[in-house]
Amino acid sequence: MGKKNVAVVMGGYSDEYKVSLKSGQLIFDSLDRELYDVYKVIILKDEWYFLDENNKKRFINKADFSVHIGDGDILNFDVCFNIIHGTPGENGILQAYWDAIGQKYTGCDFYQSALTFNKKDTLAVLSKYGIPSAKSIYLRKGEDISDEKIVEELGLPLFVKPNQSGSSLGISKVKEKSELKTALEIAYKEDDEILIESALNGTEVSVGVLDYKGEVIVLGITEIIPDKEFFDYEAKYEGASQEITPARIDEETTKKVEEISIKAYKSLGMSGFSRSEFIIVGEIPYLLEMNTNPGFSPASILPQQAKIYGISIKDLCGSEVEKALKK
Repeated sequence: MGKKNVAVVMGGYSDEYKVSLKSGQLIFDSLDRELYDVYKVIILKDEWYFLDENNKKRFINKADFSVHIGDGDILNFDVCFNIIHGTPGENGILQAYWDAIGQKYTGCDFYQSALTFNKKDTLAVLSKYGIPSAKSIYLRKGEDISDEKIVEELGLPLFVKPNQSGSSLGISKVKEKSELKTALEIAYKEDDEILIESALNGTEVSVGVLDYKGEVIVLGITEIIPDKEFFDYEAKYEGASQEITPARIDEETTKKVEEISIKAYKSLGMSGFSRSEFIIVGEIPYLLEMNTNPGFSPASILPQQAKIYGISIKDLCGSEVEKALKK
């Protein structure tokens, strides 16, 4: 048995590509070199390539995701380790392409990716499984609704979010009716569809869930204490928040959060890494969203949870590759 070729696929077309490159680096560094030959593949809007040992760009042939490595030699990848946050790696586009050309990859399938990238549709599907979420109004660009009606239905404060966008870009917290117009404009810059949600006042937690060695496990529950009004881009990536793992919640609530997180994961037919955000009000965890390709840089929540759970990054990443190979 020769070593398997693994492409760690990072980058992407959104502002999240910077974080993806850090996540990809950690996975690239962590995969077992005795089992795998590992390549760093960068996917950007204008070019798809990997850097060879001389730091020379070798471009990906999009017909079959192979690479010419000189002298007529062609490199094919046994597995693509997908660690692109945002489009095209977290919204199903890349997965559908890989399916079409018969390329194996880690993480969930194209449908799960596309579904979970759409906040409204995820919450709608999961409500059928009895998973609670905040009260919300959904708008498409050009649809008209009065500020009065929004406030009447959802109360203040409330959140305005783009329906499909990663990294908390375009989200505003609205405390006064007069702030609504600007908040809507900001959200519409990111997406043509937006979600307006009543603000839940409770403990925010981030829950890592994955299938590991044949079983769906909760890797950890991390409590998020934003220094700002809420967990925005800056808090997420520039450290403007405290993260406490495990979260300071009692045993009963912990159990409830674990059960609901696993149920959400299984209900959606998920696979691979995921991170769900909840706000616990009273004893009820309300789901905000689920990420199917969460941040995996050393500062990210999932690797921190793995450390506490006692699974090494090497085993975590190796398990993903082995599952993909069996697909």
